[in-house]
Amino acid sequence: MTLAPPLEDSVGIYAAALIQVRLRQLVALQADVLADQRREPLHQMRVACRQLRSTLQQFAPALSVPDPAAPDRLAKVGSHLGRRRDLDVLQHRLEHDFAPLLPEKESAVLRKLLKQLRRERKLAFEAVEEALKGRRYLKLLSQLQGWLREPQLTPLGHQPMRAWWGEFCQTALNDLLLEPGWQVDQPHDPEGQRQLHQLRKRLKRCRYGLTNLEPLRSESVAPWLDRLRAMQQHLGDLNDLQLLQQALQRQFHDAPDRLAPCLCSLLAEARDQAWLRWRAEADPLISPAGRSELQRLPLAGLPQGLTNS
Repeated sequence: MTLAPPLEDSVGIYAAALIQVRLRQLVALQADVLADQRREPLHQMRVACRQLRSTLQQFAPALSVPDPAAPDRLAKVGSHLGRRRDLDVLQHRLEHDFAPLLPEKESAVLRKLLKQLRRERKLAFEAVEEALKGRRYLKLLSQLQGWLREPQLTPLGHQPMRAWWGEFCQTALNDLLLEPGWQVDQPHDPEGQRQLHQLRKRLKRCRYGLTNLEPLRSESVAPWLDRLRAMQQHLGDLNDLQLLQQALQRQFHDAPDRLAPCLCSLLAEARDQAWLRWRAEADPLISPAGRSELQRLPLAGLPQGLTNS
């Protein structure tokens, strides 16, 4: 099976091909992640875990998998990978984006913060190691591998994928633009941060869902994947900077502005720039014209000859 099965495949066989690719990626990355020599395998494994979870959820109506709770189990593993990945990103941004711009007198403050992040990173890796070696996770991988040898499908799973493209596309987009995060105007308030975090997760699910459908109609889907990826990255930058601010506050309580005024100023400026980049991407999409364009995607993406079926 390949990542782009032919249009003649059924919904279930198409989904099984995607699941096989994601699962192979997940298994192949485990040794490098546990070796903890490089950061990139952890990032790739986090993405593969999310993609596998998203694929199982997206095509659940067509599949009879051995463990219906598989997406939830993958979510728990993904949360451990995500915590470790966040700490890697924070450490990298401090060392490469901010440290070169700080005056010498703030170097000691930065060293203390980096030391704390390294301690947290060590604890996060222990959680990752425990999750990846855990009985439940290994059993889940084994069950999915066994299922792939002879996929069990629902009646929908036997239907032709090309006839159901629009429905799966519509499901990926459902309620995306109704997320409260689009309307946030106070991004640094706790409620604003929460809503933006939820929107960021929803954008990821939407992008993964459309990525699964892209092989069938790349011309229609690819531009939207680029837009969603850019929006997700801008929200990710904003989230990283907010996490750095929280790390400063945890380490130095109520005195980060006094102990590290330059670092705090740089963080505030970077957050403002990230917010402006986000609004530049978001505002056109939630305009009447942008919403109408997105609503047409499920129809525009139908293979030729099926627009009236």
